[in-house]
Amino acid sequence: MSKMSTDPTRRALNGPTMGTRWSALFFAEDVDETAFTAALQIVVDQIDDQMSTWNPDSDLMRFNAAPTGTWVALPAHLLNVMTLGLGIGRASGGAFDITMGASLKAWGFGSEAPQEAEIRAAMEGTKVPALDALEIDLAQGRARKHADVAVDLNGIAKGYGVDRLAETLADMGISDALVGIDGEMRSLGTHPDGTPWTIAVEAPNYDRRAPHSVLALEDGAVATSGDYRHWVEVQGRRLSHTMHPKLRTPIANGPASVTVVAPTCAEADAWATAIIVLGIRAGLVLAGGQGLDVLALERADGAGILSHGIGPLFGLEPA
Repeated sequence: MSKMSTDPTRRALNGPTMGTRWSALFFAEDVDETAFTAALQIVVDQIDDQMSTWNPDSDLMRFNAAPTGTWVALPAHLLNVMTLGLGIGRASGGAFDITMGASLKAWGFGSEAPQEAEIRAAMEGTKVPALDALEIDLAQGRARKHADVAVDLNGIAKGYGVDRLAETLADMGISDALVGIDGEMRSLGTHPDGTPWTIAVEAPNYDRRAPHSVLALEDGAVATSGDYRHWVEVQGRRLSHTMHPKLRTPIANGPASVTVVAPTCAEADAWATAIIVLGIRAGLVLAGGQGLDVLALERADGAGILSHGIGPLFGLEPA
C-alpha cells in the first residue's frame, strides 16, 4: 500500500551521551530534524556535564572534592537526582545508595584496575548510609556531606536523562514518542496506529546482544540492571558493577538482570539496582508494595534462564 500524503513521517534522531548514545523515535510532519537533534543534545549534555564521574570538572565531582561539612551550590537537575536517589534509598531500606563512588573506584569500575588497598579500606572503613552522609537544601540550591563519601549517580543519571529527553519532546509539541539512552527507555503516548510501543528486554548474555522477551509500553518507562554488561575480572571471577551498600563489595550470586517498569525512567533505573541488591524474593515483595512491574532473570545451572516477576505487564506471579 502506498504511503498516504497525510501519514506522518518517521523521525529517528540520535547522538552521543554518557559513553553511549541517546535516541528519539516519533512520527511527525513539518519537523526540523536538525533543530530537534540540537535541542535534545543540549539536554543530555547538560545532564552529563552535571553528573559525570569521568569528567573531573562536572558539578558532581566538584561536590565530591569539597571538604566535609561545606555547603556547595549545585544546579537544580543534580540536586533533584540526588534527592530522588536518597528517597529511593530510604524506600528500599538502603539497597539503593548513591554514595558508592569510592567502592566502585576501588573495585575497578572507573579508569583504574582494582586496587587491593582501596578495596580493603572500603570494606573495613566506617560505613555511613547515604541518608546520614548527605544533606540537601533544595530551597537554597545547595548540598553538603557529613561524612567522607563519594557520590556516584550512574545508577540513576541515565534514567533521568531519558526523562529529560521525553519532557523536551513534549515541550516541543510531540505527544507520542519513544526515547532512550542505551537500554533505558521511556514512551510517550502510543504508536501512530494506537498500539503501544514495543521494547525488547535483553537476554543476560555476556558475549552477545539478543532479546529475551518483548514489552508493550504506553506512557511509562523501563530500565534494566544486570551483571552481564559492566563487570571486572578479579582472580578469575567476574564481578558485577552493582555494589552491596553494607558490605562495599560487588553483588555475588544475585539476579542476572532486573527490568523495572515505572512512571519515570529515573525511578525505574534506581529500583532495578535496588532489587539486584535485595535479591529476587525480597526485591519482588518490595516492588509489589511500590506498585512496580518487575521481571527478574536468574541463571540456573542446567536450567538456563529462569524468569520471576510481578505485575500485569510481565504476566508473572511473584517468585
